[in-house]
Amino acid sequence: MQAEDGGEPIRVVLADDEAMLRRGLRLLLETSGTIRVVAEAGDGHELLTAVRAHRVDVALIDVQMPGKDGLSALRELMVLPDPPAAAVLTTFDLDDYVSEALRHGANGFLLKDADPAVLVRAVHDLAAGGAVLDPRITARLLPRFRGATDNAHEVQLVRGLSARERQVLELLADGRSNADIGMRLGLTEATVKSYVSTVLSKLGAQNRVQAALIAQRVAGVGDRW
Repeated sequence: MQAEDGGEPIRVVLADDEAMLRRGLRLLLETSGTIRVVAEAGDGHELLTAVRAHRVDVALIDVQMPGKDGLSALRELMVLPDPPAAAVLTTFDLDDYVSEALRHGANGFLLKDADPAVLVRAVHDLAAGGAVLDPRITARLLPRFRGATDNAHEVQLVRGLSARERQVLELLADGRSNADIGMRLGLTEATVKSYVSTVLSKLGAQNRVQAALIAQRVAGVGDRW
């Protein structure tokens, strides 16, 4: 199996205690021809073992697993040398673990029943160093973090962005991929990637998830973009 650019496929580990779900996700991802699931894990212990045994680009992790749960495993995963990009697999029933997952280094949140094309694109974005938010959960996730930091400071940071950078941030906060942003703004993906990097730097955000949270908080205090 080779990636669409002729290179190596993206190497993924799936961690979920439901075997049928793992099999379905494996089939979905590997059908793309650009992704290879190198291991499956039923709990956090198996996840860590798999990551240590394989070269892994992306880990998709369910939080609520028996034994060592996803959060505990995520915390240990992020201190390993060269850890994979990690995204949380979730449902609409978001709990308080969301903030902890972000704190431990999660690069995004994906719904288990997401459209196949969305999941495949998300894995590619994660492997490329980005972070992802399923558009359907953005509205539910971000309001939980309103007022969590100094809004006045964040308002000033957002106001310091150029008009184009604000457009990119607004679409990023909606959970749009680089490809989606490019189509909406008439830009190439490479140009969008450059804009996203600049926006993250100016906002002091480590990844797209944090930038999206900042954007939502600023919108929550009535700042005009």
